[in-house]
Amino acid sequence: MGRRTWRKLVNWIAGVLCAVMVILAVIPLFHVLIYVIGRGLPGLSWTFFTNLPAPTGVPGGGMGNAVLGSLILVAIATLVSVPLGIGAGIFLSEWGRGRFGDLVRWVADVLSGAPSIVVGLFIYSLVVVPMKGFSALSGGLALAVLMMPTVARSTEQMLRMVPREWREGSLALGANWAQTVWRVVMPAARKGILTGVMLGVARVMGETAPLIVTAFGSGFWPSSIFKPIAAVPLQVFVYAISPYPDWQQQAWTGALTLVLLVLMINIVARVVLRDRPGAGR
Repeated sequence: MGRRTWRKLVNWIAGVLCAVMVILAVIPLFHVLIYVIGRGLPGLSWTFFTNLPAPTGVPGGGMGNAVLGSLILVAIATLVSVPLGIGAGIFLSEWGRGRFGDLVRWVADVLSGAPSIVVGLFIYSLVVVPMKGFSALSGGLALAVLMMPTVARSTEQMLRMVPREWREGSLALGANWAQTVWRVVMPAARKGILTGVMLGVARVMGETAPLIVTAFGSGFWPSSIFKPIAAVPLQVFVYAISPYPDWQQQAWTGALTLVLLVLMINIVARVVLRDRPGAGR
């Protein structure tokens, strides 16, 4: 067997092994998704999104307040974490070459792997205790702390992928470094940055532990960010451990709703930031 034939054989074997590994990794994900759809779809209805939870032991009701509460919590987390995370990512990419940059990266990596309940207890002592009450604000801040490292590190990586020649060309034309970053580097990396933000949203959308000690949950419609608020993960947790079949069905529907919310946010973001014909001319 010639060397060329051997290389082709090795390349073919490596390709087959990679394909098999991909299939083995995707099968559990599709199995979970199909299982959640199969269990949650029977309970999906308009009243599920418009009604409040029914009293204990009473069939019916919905998770309308929890769906709205989750959107509010994620919105608060996004408003806090995205500017800070993108700013940190820009710093790490453009100026974070020294020890301080290494320290920021280390802190971001530690936070990204920190147990969510620890973050919840941190926000509990920092926000809930001084405010003397649970609130949507404290829940959103807890999710923001969990979301920020993902946004920061993904932004750094995406900005570093922009060719250095683009920066040098912009500087050669008379732009300062801030203008170069804002008008050249950021637009070139916007899709990757958006992907990082979406990963952060998906990371916090299903979090339950930090919300138990910050948002606490509620059986009513949200009225203020300074009051306790319901969330789909909290409601799913309560319903899943209940002895009532109707609540257990709603727990599966709530899990499916979380998947649909993440999918919807991704689709909207992709549509808003997609390339348009003639853009940039």
